Parts: sequence; structure tokens; C-alpha cells
Amino acid sequence: MNHYFRRSHLLSLHRILNDPAASDNDKYVATELLKNAEVSAEGILPSCQDTGTATVFAKRGYNIITNQTDEKDISLGVYNAYANNNLRYSQVAPQTMFNEKNTKTNLPAQIDLLAAPGANYKMLYIVKGGGSANKTQLFQKTKAVLNENAFAEFIQTELMKLGTAACPPYHLAVAVGGLSAEANLKTVKLASCKYYDTLPESGSMGGRAFRDRAMEEKILYMARNMGIGAQFGGKYFLHDVRVVRLPRHGASCPVGIGVSCSADRQMKVKINKDGVFYERLEYNPKSLYKLDATAIAEAAIMEDPVNEVDPKLMVKAKTSGEPEKMKNVEINLDLPMDEIRKVLTNYPVKTRVALTGTMIVARDIAHARLYGRIQKSGDLPDYFKNHPVYYAGPAKTPAGYPSGSFGPTTSGRMDPYVAEFQAAGGSMVMIGKGNRSAVVTEACEKYGGFYLGSPGGMAATLSANCIKSVEVLDMEELGMEAVWKIRVENFPAFIIVDDKGNDFFKEFSTDDATVPPEVNSSIYSVLEFFETVDKNHDQMLEPSELVDGFTNLSLQDATQLVLKYDLGGFGGLNLDEFLTMVMKEEEIVLYVGDETAKQKLLAAD
Repeated sequence: MNHYFRRSHLLSLHRILNDPAASDNDKYVATELLKNAEVSAEGILPSCQDTGTATVFAKRGYNIITNQTDEKDISLGVYNAYANNNLRYSQVAPQTMFNEKNTKTNLPAQIDLLAAPGANYKMLYIVKGGGSANKTQLFQKTKAVLNENAFAEFIQTELMKLGTAACPPYHLAVAVGGLSAEANLKTVKLASCKYYDTLPESGSMGGRAFRDRAMEEKILYMARNMGIGAQFGGKYFLHDVRVVRLPRHGASCPVGIGVSCSADRQMKVKINKDGVFYERLEYNPKSLYKLDATAIAEAAIMEDPVNEVDPKLMVKAKTSGEPEKMKNVEINLDLPMDEIRKVLTNYPVKTRVALTGTMIVARDIAHARLYGRIQKSGDLPDYFKNHPVYYAGPAKTPAGYPSGSFGPTTSGRMDPYVAEFQAAGGSMVMIGKGNRSAVVTEACEKYGGFYLGSPGGMAATLSANCIKSVEVLDMEELGMEAVWKIRVENFPAFIIVDDKGNDFFKEFSTDDATVPPEVNSSIYSVLEFFETVDKNHDQMLEPSELVDGFTNLSLQDATQLVLKYDLGGFGGLNLDEFLTMVMKEEEIVLYVGDETAKQKLLAAD
């Protein structure tokens, strides 16, 4: 799971590459994430340096008999996976209220065991990194939030607060209601893993949970219009959205929000009398570039072999997967710190840079210790003043490699230290991921510092291509939290905060997170039509289903429409792509009965 992804997740990245409305930065991040998946799929370097907390959600059938050591056996499997592979130990155990030590096993795991009817043992394995987990939030709201305008305003505000520290594009989950706070948050976590995708789409007097797919579409449009995009500006802040509505106590209205990040790591397992069955993950990400018009047309032929479609007539929908080369500024990190800052001050925020030279690596515990040193002596070590600091912590180093997976960690956790460190001459150039708070912008303006954001979610490619040497410099006893000295070549980053008080993320506002009027007015009628046409209930409209849904639409034209709007190469249109087709298609006029699709579906209020 730390090396492979679900195919649907990778195809969502291909959707970005093939979307003309995606920004260059969107496409750059998507390309790097796909390259990272290819390196990780070799089975040596995990996709993310944070190889996560192991979580297992299991339902054991009533007719399954075990030796009653299920939790112990699952924990042993987790132990073996982390001990025998190049994975990082991230779990710390409290020794006293304020002192902790790394368990050096990545145990304990979170294991939830439930009983269910039948003779199947079903499990959902989840690997959840700290940055993604930290974005989970619970809000104790009231009935007042349960109206269109109030809920939209609430979501707009919280979307903006999510920021980019957990490596978007995100899979977002929102749970509204719940008989308890913990039930709400459990729903958020499972919904972000697509566990509840088959829920009904309406409520009942019995209080059943349901998905609100129309609200999902509205939130997706909010996120697109914010402009944050896939970390550095654009459209793709979110891949998709799941909204689950739950029953609630009349005096309580919990609302939970959570994400699954670019390291979207889940897998289903089933055990029964016939054997052990694993969800198939994508072992060959490169093969997805070969999905083209011909393959989709051939699939359409198999659906309807009588009305054959000539693949030669199809316009190829997919690109090569490579965006145009982005210009970057080369920065020599072996120059004196004042010289590095003189170079950086010539460029505005958003500038992409390629870093070569020496970095110091330090994160949470090392920063806390260095802060203690300032309190005692008023000074920092020379290494912290002479070199940029990279917020990170490596996974285990494979044999023959200079480093294990070594991507950036969430920079915001180091915000409380920045002002005092810069006053003492340290942290003048910081490298990490995600947005920073105002205290960092103010400190950089006051002391002449810079914060550079490196793309999150590409830890394997950074290690394979950019990090050339790694050595422990200080605090070796902290393990992955030690202070490291590394040398890098062409390490990618963007200027996010400069020495003039500019912050890249300041330009984004909740005022931009709006839903287009035509979406607000039409989404429910479009959804109703979509569900009627979706005969196999897979939440995807294939060419043959489009033929059945629209009047006088040929399979040839239907396949052409799928090729045009199915940007990920899934072989059909999801609700979002279908709505886009109805709103924007001009070449092929779509009819529902005697009316055009626009008249029939978009005129509804």
C-alpha cells in the first residue's frame, strides 16, 4: 500500500493533464505525482516519506471462527510490514505526560473490529499520514447551518482553511449529522476512502444515511473557483467530494470535514472459505498513458457490437502526459546565506526555483530543542544559520540508495519558532510544504527571510533524482527526527513568502469560492436525469447509456462525447463531466425528447 495506488486515483491525475482549463501549475504537480507513483511502484522507495499510521477497519462474519487473537495477528502483520520494508517508524509512546519515545515498530496500529452477518471477513486497510490526518476537523454546529446559504458559507470558509499542507489535490469528505461526534468523524474517514460510495441518495423515516451528490458537485465548483489548485494555483484543489448526511440528536449537529491526500492509500481485503482476496491496485502506472481513443472506442464496440464505431474516426482525447516545460531559477545553496537571499529577493512569489547545494533538515522535536537552546544561551548552532532549513524526516534508506523517501512535511507546525529563530540568524530560508501563518510572513518581512514551498506528494522522486547524500549532523538519538545534512541537485520549489511581506496564498479569498448560477439552478434536475440514464448504477455514463438517454444520439457521437469530456480515461462520464458536457457542448446538439438538453435540464429551478 505504501507503493501502489488505486487505478481510479491515478486516472484522476490524468484527468488534470487532459483538462484545457487546468493551470500549468496543476499539470506540473499532476505530472510529478504520476512520476512519483512510477518510482514508488518499483517497490523500493515508498510514495511518501510519512508511511503513516496503520489503520484496519474490519467486519468479521458471525460464521467466521478464529483463535480469538485477531487484533494481535493483525498487529503482527503491521509489525512485519514496517520492520521488513523501507518504511518509517512514526508512532511515539508517552513515557510521562510530556516525554515521549519512538516505538521503533510503527505500532500501535488503529484496529477496529466489528461483527457482521455472513461468512466473510472483510477488511479495509488504510495508511494515513500525519499531514492528512491533521486536516480532519469536527464542528459542533446547530440547526442554523442546515440551509443552503449558511451551509455554503460554512463550507467556503473551511475549504480555504484546509490549505495545501496535506498535499492536494484532495479527496474531500464531509459528514453532516451523526448520533455522536465520534460517529461523525468515523464516517468522514471512511467516506474519504470511498467506503460509502454505494449509499442511497435519499433519506428515510428510519434515519438511514445517504449521499448528497448534488451538494458534492456544488462543493467541487467552490473549490475550483478558489484558485488554489493543486498546491500552487489553478483549478484542481480537489479531485472529488463525498457528502454523507446522517441522522442526529435534535440538540446536536456535528459536521466533520476530512481529506485523503495525494498519498491516497487504501485497500480492501476479503477472507472466506475460498481464500484471501485483495483489491487490485495499479502495479504499472506507466500503462495508463496508453489509454487512448482507440481503447475507449473498442470498449464501446464490446458494449454494442451491432452499431460498430470506427476507432479511426475518433479524435484522440489524451495528451502525452507532459505539460510544457516550466522555466525555473537555479539557486546555489552553497553560497553564503546573505548571497542566497540577494538572489531570491530579485524574484516575485510564485517563481519556481531549482535548488542545488547543502540543506539542513530539522522538524518538530529538533525545533523544540533548538528553541530551548535559544532560551538558555540566546544563540543557534552555526549550521542552522549558514544553511537553509528543510522541514522533513526520511523513511528508511534502501541498500544502494543515498536516501529513503524524503519529501517535505507540513511547514505550519514550525511557525511558532520562526520569529525567534530569524532574530537569532537562523531559518532565513525555509523549505517545506503548505501555507504558513501571518507570523511567518511578518517575520520574513522584518528579518529578510524567505519560505519556499516544495511540491508535496513526490517523496520517492525527490529521493531518486534530487537527494545525493544524507548524513546525521546532530541529535542522532531522535531517529528520523534528528538533524540531518543533505546535498541536493535541482530540488524543485516555489517562492511562497518573500522578504517584502508578500505571501502567495494571500491572493485567494472565500469570495471566489462560488458556485456558478447555472449549476445552482440545474444540478438537481441534471442529477435526476443522470441517475435515470445510469442503468448499471456505477455512477458513470458509458456511450451506450448516453445513446439510451438522449434522443437520436448515435453510438458514434456518444463515443466522441465520452472521448471529449472523459478527461481521465475512465471510459464514461461522471456527474461532473456530464454536467460540463450539457453546459458546454456545441458541436453535437443533444436532445431530450423535442427539447435540447440545455432547455430541458438547465432551465429548471
